[in-house]
Amino acid sequence: MRLRNVIRSCICISLAFPATIFAQTTGDANITANAARFGAMAAVQDIALSPNGSQIAFLSPSTGLGNDLFVVGTGEGAQPRRILRASGAPERLNWCRFKTEARIICLISGRQGVGASVYGFSRLIALDAAGGNVIPLSTDRERPTNGGDLVDWLPDDPEHVLILNPAGNLVRVNVANDREEGTVLRTRAATGISGYLTDGHGDVRIMLSTAIVADASASGTDRYYYRSGDGDQWHPLSINNSATDDGFRPSVVDAANNRVLGYLKVNGFETVAAMPLDGSGTVTSLFARDGVDVDTMLLAGPYRRVVGVSYATNRRQDEYFDQQIANMVRSLSRALGGRSVGMVDESTDGSVRLVYAGADNDAGRYYLFTPAARSLRPLLAIRPQLEGVTLANVRDVQYPAADGTMIPGYLTLPPGHDSAAGLPAIVMPHGGPSARDEGGFDWLPQFFAAQGYAVLQPNYRGSSGYGDAWYLNNGFQSWRTAVGDVTDAGRWLVAQGADPAKLSIVGWSYGGYAALQSGVIAPDLFRAIVAIAPVTDLDQLRQEEGRGLYGRARRDFIGQGPHLDAGSPARHAAEIRAPVLMFHGTLDTNVDIEQGRTMRRALTDAGKQVNLVEYEGLAHSLTTSEARRDMLARIAAFLPH
Repeated sequence: MRLRNVIRSCICISLAFPATIFAQTTGDANITANAARFGAMAAVQDIALSPNGSQIAFLSPSTGLGNDLFVVGTGEGAQPRRILRASGAPERLNWCRFKTEARIICLISGRQGVGASVYGFSRLIALDAAGGNVIPLSTDRERPTNGGDLVDWLPDDPEHVLILNPAGNLVRVNVANDREEGTVLRTRAATGISGYLTDGHGDVRIMLSTAIVADASASGTDRYYYRSGDGDQWHPLSINNSATDDGFRPSVVDAANNRVLGYLKVNGFETVAAMPLDGSGTVTSLFARDGVDVDTMLLAGPYRRVVGVSYATNRRQDEYFDQQIANMVRSLSRALGGRSVGMVDESTDGSVRLVYAGADNDAGRYYLFTPAARSLRPLLAIRPQLEGVTLANVRDVQYPAADGTMIPGYLTLPPGHDSAAGLPAIVMPHGGPSARDEGGFDWLPQFFAAQGYAVLQPNYRGSSGYGDAWYLNNGFQSWRTAVGDVTDAGRWLVAQGADPAKLSIVGWSYGGYAALQSGVIAPDLFRAIVAIAPVTDLDQLRQEEGRGLYGRARRDFIGQGPHLDAGSPARHAAEIRAPVLMFHGTLDTNVDIEQGRTMRRALTDAGKQVNLVEYEGLAHSLTTSEARRDMLARIAAFLPH
């Protein structure tokens, strides 16, 4: 498909945002202005296209943790209408999708502190696309913290959806009045039944059962069952170990071919495979990529059909099975100057498509594409505060670890610089540790580059996405290798000419842990340490993570043995020489705020320089513009420059 003059005028949507927009500065970086620009939350937090392509729904931040739901027509000159606001105290909107042109379903969630504990809650609601008539779709009035899981949108049925309620029953719920109008499956007495997959038309084909052991924890063995579609009899399909991810893990039912698509580890790498729902147990490989894990299946339209797969090499790669979509993506990328393009949503008939385009130095924008007219119209900038700001380019690099292993990473240099020579520099290990960094726009290193720093993001051993051999035993049990790779990243920056007197380390979550532990094992390397929501004591983490259904699996992930003491920076605070700045939300359910407080006490008792900034009512990601703006300004003032 060739495109000529396809980029049309913008829908001209303008929104008001809580953060002040500053003009781009010249000369010395202005901390206040850059903190406001880069710390502002993304203007579009979620976006969806209506079934006939005539409307778009999107979420945008308001103030604090609150956010708003907007609906806008896709015609020329349309203006967005705010139809719902979540206050953020404590509820916020997670996602919203059209059920029909007239009705939208949203997931609301939040966190609340009760005494010393933090509890999460979720709720499904439905409302009119024009606003109003808001009703809960919860099917269990006695358990207000959990409104159930939406299992099937039932696109052929405009009035109902299929919900797995907290009691374990699959029920058909009317989206206009929240009435239960038929129980599809009653599984209250079935121990361990925790999920279902349907064919997208209401026929339940796959059941997940998680074995429960004596301490009421999940054993880590997930068993999948299928039924042929002509009765209620369940038959064994596959077994998956949730800790190692060995065994076939079903994900999407392909009803047309009577099979289920899912993920299967082959030779230590995640692949996409298929199993027929006929009892044969045959597994057919559909897609694999040498050297990396295939981690996502790409779905499209109201029926959520599988149109491709996604994985990350140096950059995120989308490969489409649907040739029409593949041609569209290639053509649009060329028309948009080589930007990365992905399809976000499409109308039922495929006549209208919602796409995204962005790059390392471009925060991205959503576009509306009409294939028949070859028309591409800009819709919403994801970070309008950065429009017109020159952003940094990102380089793929490799550096040698102490044992000679080449570690991949990303080097972000300030605009106008082609090396780290003479620059202040930052090593920024990612969180997880079961995660990895990818190429593409990243607001945090871009902020530091705007402040004049060279930033290196290492995919240390212990990162996911590179197969089992690279993952080792995860970044906690294999912390010596993982954190060793992180400190070697700092040494490489110095070897590239970065100023050793102005070398810092900044990390979030596990990255914060790695930053602190780097200060333990290499006390003379980094001159400042910033840890955001960090793990600081591994045995304390085992106790905190040991609660709930998946407590056993989380405890096993952290492990037992000498590494709990040796790998806990809070137990070796006396060895840290660099000043430490930490940030933590008080309602963090990923890493308890007591981890930060433990580290502060240990450093204070050791006579070290430390400051812990607590953000009241915020969770792990500190998802308010106000908090992020404050945090960035504090970090910029703290780091040597």
